Amino acid sequence: MNRAYYSSVIEEFVQASAREIVGTLSAASEFGAEPEQKNAWLEEVRILQTILKSRRGSIYFEFSIPRMGRRVDVVLLIGPVVFVLEFKVGEKQFTSSGFDQVFDYALDLKNFHEPSHLLAIAPILIATETAYSELNPRFTPHNDNVLFPLKCGARELDRAINNVLALVEGPDIDASVWEAGSYRPTPSIIEAAMALYNQHSVKDISRSDATAKNLSTTSDAISRIIAESRQNSRKSICFVTGVPGAGKTLVGLNVATLHIDKSSDLYSVFLSGNGPLVAILREALARDKVAFEKRMGRAKRKGEALSEVKAFIQNVHNFRDDSLVDPSPPIEHVALFDEAQRAWNLAKTADFMKRRKKRPGFNRSEPEFLISCLDRHKDWATIICLVGGGQEINTGEAGIGEWIESLIRSYPEWNIFISSRLTDSEYNAQGALTRVKPAGRISYNDDLHLGVSMRSFRAENVSLLVKQLLDLEEEQAKETLLKIKDNYPIALARDLSKAKLWLREKARGSERFGIVVSSHAERLKPHAIDVKTPMNPVQWFLEGKEHVRSSYYLEDVATEFDVQGLELDWVCVTWDADFRYGKTSWEHRSFVGSKWNLIKKPERQLYQKNAYRVLLTRARQGMVIVVPQGDPTDPTRKPAYYDATYNYLKEVGFSILQ
Repeated sequence: MNRAYYSSVIEEFVQASAREIVGTLSAASEFGAEPEQKNAWLEEVRILQTILKSRRGSIYFEFSIPRMGRRVDVVLLIGPVVFVLEFKVGEKQFTSSGFDQVFDYALDLKNFHEPSHLLAIAPILIATETAYSELNPRFTPHNDNVLFPLKCGARELDRAINNVLALVEGPDIDASVWEAGSYRPTPSIIEAAMALYNQHSVKDISRSDATAKNLSTTSDAISRIIAESRQNSRKSICFVTGVPGAGKTLVGLNVATLHIDKSSDLYSVFLSGNGPLVAILREALARDKVAFEKRMGRAKRKGEALSEVKAFIQNVHNFRDDSLVDPSPPIEHVALFDEAQRAWNLAKTADFMKRRKKRPGFNRSEPEFLISCLDRHKDWATIICLVGGGQEINTGEAGIGEWIESLIRSYPEWNIFISSRLTDSEYNAQGALTRVKPAGRISYNDDLHLGVSMRSFRAENVSLLVKQLLDLEEEQAKETLLKIKDNYPIALARDLSKAKLWLREKARGSERFGIVVSSHAERLKPHAIDVKTPMNPVQWFLEGKEHVRSSYYLEDVATEFDVQGLELDWVCVTWDADFRYGKTSWEHRSFVGSKWNLIKKPERQLYQKNAYRVLLTRARQGMVIVVPQGDPTDPTRKPAYYDATYNYLKEVGFSILQ
């Protein structure tokens, strides 16, 4: 696959007509090229033809980075080095955003372009009119052959290349092998949503290696169920299961984008009860749409973009409320419910309907009512439930068992499609499944299970490690940690300031980092962490390094309710005395008044354990866990409340931050 608009060996490039090269670039551009862009290309070609006359190697203009939906200005293969060039034509000054941009491109190649994994990658930011330069090449401390970006003007670019080549040793890169190598991206859910909304396929933005379930396989299985339901005029529900970070939400978004045409009876809607996730994805898609239109020379109001996005991603509670008012079938024949295990049970639904909707005596759980909405169609309908095991984190969340019970009670004609993994204990659905009659209503298809976490592209077994850790399987956790620690660093600290420094040292380019805590972590105030202080999830996840409410500032913290379904590159989990290690079981506490009270209800204990499961599985590249030392003068923060947890984590083998 040719990922560049123009590619050539350098010897031929320097002899070619600049205008012909720009013509090739313009013809290859998906959206045409404005005069300003053509002039920029001409200047880049002029600069490079001048400095590369004595070089040998290969050159690629507008090299595609599909995970980010962007293109690198120029990639050079010279000697043993991959040079990543970002031009700022006509500029006299460098910006931090430009620095992060070229760094991000280099990291993307390093992490996801297979032939680049072991190669030296040198990003260079070129402000063509500047006289200032930073030309001392240095490798980052991550031991992965990526250099810190150099900065220079057009006249110093040749010197910058020479300095890098003097530092790096090794054989020349084989351009044919490099070009033919596979690109296996693992986007964040925000990046994935933007790419899918912009009509990229799931194959473009997902891993394709044999060790991970190809997301397109699961998407295809769902599409077949939808097509067969329509063709045979029947109603079907399927449950897509998977470990944390396996790509369940991504599968749902992919199916929704495949059926985004409102004029088609295959039109579908992506529904989520996760308020922060809905708000963040909507805002990200709207911002991206406005930015895209601006690049194309067109104006688009953000409000208009948001309105379009809202039809694509809806809050399940708005969908529910609309269906309460309007008894007719919804426009959609296909509904995808993200985090379906978090739908409300009967008690919580009835209480909400009585208090907020003035509907006393409401006698259906949220799953049962949502099924009834699609059941209004006389011909066919399909519901896709995206299910995380052990992810219920709040009072009144029904779990998957209630969806099955609703089908048993009220919808005997609906066909059920599941993977064999739905019977696992963490999904809490086995009892209900045994009561489904006739048993032939259930069809098993293991393509509906995503068994490998994609969230951490550096180590696939992070979710397994966290499960073992929380299940107090110490020896198994030690073994799993040994397998992942070289690629996925996990540090343990008692000093929050050292953990913050660790995050800043680990993150490169625009890699996002932040602090997450349990919603019950109410005695972290001495560390300037107050879980009761409202934070804005949209700003926390989307704003840049200069914004004081962004995660980068390490001031506002996020709880399990803010981060479920989302992720960061690097995470600090700050562990309070609400969840304490005991040799045979965890001790569950909530802070009331001026003391810690025991949590005795098994349901609430499970929610708390799941909260820490969510927190410990948010990081894509690594995390630091902080267990404070406590304070012997503070009866609410006695060292004994924290020491046992710290010692348990230390015994498992996490690296200690001194």
